[in-house]
Amino acid sequence: SHIYKKNHDMTKTWKGKTEQLLRVDEHDFTMRPAFGGPAIPVGVDVQVESLDSISEVDMDFTMTLYLRHYWKDERLSFPSTTNKSMTFDGRLVKKIWVPDVFFVHSKRSFIHDTTTDNIMLRVFPDGHVLYSMRITVTAMCNMDFSHFPLDSQTCSLELESYAYTDEDLMLYWKNGNESLKTDEKISLSQFLIQKFHTTSRLAFYSSTGWYNRLYINFTLRRHIFFFLLQTYFPATLMVMLSWVSFWIDHRAVPARVSLGITTVLTMSTIITGVNASMPRVSYIKAVDIYLWVSFVFVFLSVLEYAAVNYLTTVQERKERKLRDKFPCTCGIPHSKTMMLDGNYSESDANSLAGYTRNQMVPEEEKQEKMVVHLTMSNESNSSRKRGSRGHVGSRIIQNSHAIDKYSRLIFPGTYIFFNLIYWSVFS
Repeated sequence: SHIYKKNHDMTKTWKGKTEQLLRVDEHDFTMRPAFGGPAIPVGVDVQVESLDSISEVDMDFTMTLYLRHYWKDERLSFPSTTNKSMTFDGRLVKKIWVPDVFFVHSKRSFIHDTTTDNIMLRVFPDGHVLYSMRITVTAMCNMDFSHFPLDSQTCSLELESYAYTDEDLMLYWKNGNESLKTDEKISLSQFLIQKFHTTSRLAFYSSTGWYNRLYINFTLRRHIFFFLLQTYFPATLMVMLSWVSFWIDHRAVPARVSLGITTVLTMSTIITGVNASMPRVSYIKAVDIYLWVSFVFVFLSVLEYAAVNYLTTVQERKERKLRDKFPCTCGIPHSKTMMLDGNYSESDANSLAGYTRNQMVPEEEKQEKMVVHLTMSNESNSSRKRGSRGHVGSRIIQNSHAIDKYSRLIFPGTYIFFNLIYWSVFS
């Protein structure tokens, strides 16, 4: 019937084994096809299923792919009226000749075997063969971290025949760049896959000769947003936090010292955390430049306060020596001067020290002026309280050291200039 002819089963009509149909036992498949003649061409195409991981520490990548070979072996030709191919699994592969392609610079690789070996062999009546495998391979990738994390990496998976030179086996991409297909869903957490492309060239070994080598090249660009949040932004905040000490009174030693030490230790922690996840390369990375320059800025802010504290101490010692050498000649007892400190500003109190004995007034007039000054101070006490808030900013500036005043401008300006140069060079 028509249904019977459509579902014709070869295993029921052929009274022999499949190997007998392909005449496997009649030939020596330990030899390549057309042995002794020209090199047998073996076409290759690849479909990348997934790019599983990229490891900066180990400098390798893991890829799962479908590797397919195409060649012609007339020893496997068979008569067919329908010109249809026959498909077999991995059991027949062990009995015929297949190309001995391996992955150059691979660390680990395996053929998937769940639920059975993921191998397919398709034979056409004229002897053309399609040999397909599903493989996961971990291969080496020489990475350059000089621009890390603003870097792009180009890795390649290399295929080559292990035993047959270019005189025996010609390995080539079957359809050029179209021989490489990728799944549209391939994505990585830290990288953006920019492009896949294929190349080929000859590889020379001094002991064995020239071999055809195929390359699967892919370019990856690292996502910067993760490192902006985890590295650059915290480092910038620590540098800005160290500038707060320039606005704190230089006499507040515990506040400025603790702030400086905290920022230095935090920067050290950030640097250690970044280097822990990176290989120990012998050159400077882009992130190292940023972090160490930021660390220098934080460290300089600590040294800046050390300089301020030292110069302030030296200045006070000089003033103390001058007071000891030239006692006060203002004509006002020391106890009364201390009483006036609460009502007079430092500039007014210091101006009293400019009076000489020739400018002194009699004791009675002096007492009257004392009463007048105290009365005026009491009358203006309420007005001073009202304007105290307006003078807070000016008092902070007046009590600041000259180095602090310059540092408030020099440190932020220099750091902004560094950021402009850094991002223009590495971005």
